[in-house]
Amino acid sequence: MDKDNAPLQGNLNKLETGSIGRLLWSYSLPAVVGMLIVSLYNVVDRIFIGQGVGTEAIAGLAITFPVMNVSAALGVLIGAGASARVSILLGAKDFKAAERVLGNALVLTISIALAYLSVFAIFLDDILRAFGASDASLPYARDLMLYLLPGMLVMNVTFSFNNIMRASGYPVKAMLSMFIGAGVNLILDPIFIFVLDMGIKGAAIATDISMSISAVFVLGHFCLPASTLRFKRGIYRLRWHIIAGMIAIGAAPSVVNLAGSAINIIVNRSLIHYGSDNAVAAAGIFTTYTSLLVMVVVGICQGLQPIIGYNYGAGRLDRLKHAFWLAVGWSSAICTLGCAFGLSFPELIARAFTTDGELIRQTARAFSFAMLAFWCVGFQIVSTTFFQAIGNAPKSIFLSLTRQVIFLIPLLLLLPKSLGLDGVWWSFPVSDICSTVVTLGMITWQLRRISRTATA
Repeated sequence: MDKDNAPLQGNLNKLETGSIGRLLWSYSLPAVVGMLIVSLYNVVDRIFIGQGVGTEAIAGLAITFPVMNVSAALGVLIGAGASARVSILLGAKDFKAAERVLGNALVLTISIALAYLSVFAIFLDDILRAFGASDASLPYARDLMLYLLPGMLVMNVTFSFNNIMRASGYPVKAMLSMFIGAGVNLILDPIFIFVLDMGIKGAAIATDISMSISAVFVLGHFCLPASTLRFKRGIYRLRWHIIAGMIAIGAAPSVVNLAGSAINIIVNRSLIHYGSDNAVAAAGIFTTYTSLLVMVVVGICQGLQPIIGYNYGAGRLDRLKHAFWLAVGWSSAICTLGCAFGLSFPELIARAFTTDGELIRQTARAFSFAMLAFWCVGFQIVSTTFFQAIGNAPKSIFLSLTRQVIFLIPLLLLLPKSLGLDGVWWSFPVSDICSTVVTLGMITWQLRRISRTATA
């Protein structure tokens, strides 16, 4: 073991010897809080935009979701893959290899972000039109994206290296980095939107500033002498085996985000065809609410990932299974409660974003269909994370595709033809049920295989 890292081994050994329940709690709680704080960026922006600008602005904001998903997909391709590789390498006590992953991740994150942001800037109007923007919503979507594009680079850096920070043994500090950015955003949003009367542009500028501050904090952590992993000379040279390892693992969550973009495009275009800008705005409110719940589950998964990755690398397969089922229980409880609340109080949720009576009515109807099977989403997400954490990229990618591509896209294309606008909303629960059945079969087979390996 590297002598420089010897004092840090006790902190990492907890992943192999500590109580699974306490470990999952100590790693997941900061991650959940961090993800909820990230959600505040979106929720606060959307509430201020809806109340301060109007319904067309909410629709314009909904049109930008696919663009943001593409950005997140390309960021997570490196960030999620790097954090998973770091966990496995630290479990194997290979600190030098983990630091090379850190350096390669920095170079790739910045390079990829500069490439896709250039494409977005050149073809912005065409992209937004393709994603379903109408004449009424396009100006709002364009204004938001023009000012938000510079901040998307620091978003990728912040979220990617926040995950690596957590994977290398600093869950609380990773949460703090999100607190800092969200706190600044919460203060700046009303100032730029209302006081300076900048509308949707102000929301974007506030996000840019707050995310930049978070990025400085996160990157600064890896410059400290006491950190488990540090930026140092010799780790930035791109190596194919490192890149391939990160991309293989990061492909699954990346596919989820790219699939989310495809879904948003199809949904937005279907809503415009069978409904109106109000229907698009209703979808934006529904997505905001469900994203908040998913963020909690993703936080649990972020806490789970280093536990599974480290113990997989250390050969502790009994602890791996225990952590998985505990995370499934917590995530399923969150999704079930969120499902019950969404079905019971959709108007209350809608009124947080708008005072428009027709939009509130359409949002309530969307919730009454689309939320019906949301209770099973937690199990799907945790299972996908499980395969990602053990480095089984093909299965992780396949599970990611079942819910958002293999089942949902055909349903979105077929059901509206017979059910109209309601067919769009019905597509979500039908897809959730179908993908849950597939997920249950795959995870049962994998866990049985692990049990046989452990007893062999």
